[in-house]
Amino acid sequence: MRLYLASTSPARLATLRAAGIEPVVLAPLVDEEETVRRAEQGRDPLPAAEMVQLLARAKAEGGVAANAGEPIDGLVLGGDSAFELDGVIYGKPHTPERARERWLAQRGRTGVLHSGHHLLLVRGGEVVRGVGGPTAATVTFADDITDDEIDAYVATGEPLHVAGAFTIDSLGAGFISGIVGDPHTVVGLSIPRLRGLVRELGVDWPSLWKRAGAASS
Repeated sequence: MRLYLASTSPARLATLRAAGIEPVVLAPLVDEEETVRRAEQGRDPLPAAEMVQLLARAKAEGGVAANAGEPIDGLVLGGDSAFELDGVIYGKPHTPERARERWLAQRGRTGVLHSGHHLLLVRGGEVVRGVGGPTAATVTFADDITDDEIDAYVATGEPLHVAGAFTIDSLGAGFISGIVGDPHTVVGLSIPRLRGLVRELGVDWPSLWKRAGAASS
C-alpha cells in the first residue's frame, strides 16, 4: 500500500522514513489562516486540538485535489501542529523578532504541543473514507537558556518555520528539559496514532513498509 504525505515538513518525512515508510510527498495548496478564519466565523476561536485537526484534514483533502491529474491509489496523510502556552495558540513565527519574543516567553516554562492527523483512503482519485484525530504532548523548556543562546538559535533560521518556534529533532533539542507523551507528537506526527488510523481503514500496517524488516533495520 502506498502512503502519500500531504505535507512538505522535513520532520514528518524523516519520521515516516525512520518508521520504514517511504511516502510520496504532495504539496497541498491550503491557506491555513483563511481555513481557520472561515471555521471560526460566528463562533469562539477554535481550541488548539480542533484547529490542528481541521488543518490536517484540509491538507489531506488538498493533497488529493492537487494530484487530480494523476489519480491517487493509497492512503493520503495530512498533518498540522500548534503550540499552546497559557491558553494562547502559537503556530510558526515566520520572523526572527517574533521567534525571539516567543523564546523569551517560554524559557523555563511548560506548554502543550498539539498535532493533528487525518488519513484518507483513496481509490482512483476518489476518497473512500477518512479518519483522524489529534495527539498532544507537554514540553518543558530549560530555565537556564541564555539570551545569547536564544539569539544564536533564532539566527539559524530553524525556529522560524516550525510550530512553537522549536524542534526536538534538530538544533532546538538541547533547550528542552522534558517531554511527557509521545515524542513523535512534538515532531508533528505520532507514529502510534498513524498506525491506529491505518488499521481503522482496514489496511495492514506492515504493508506500508518500504522493505521487509524495515522497522527493525
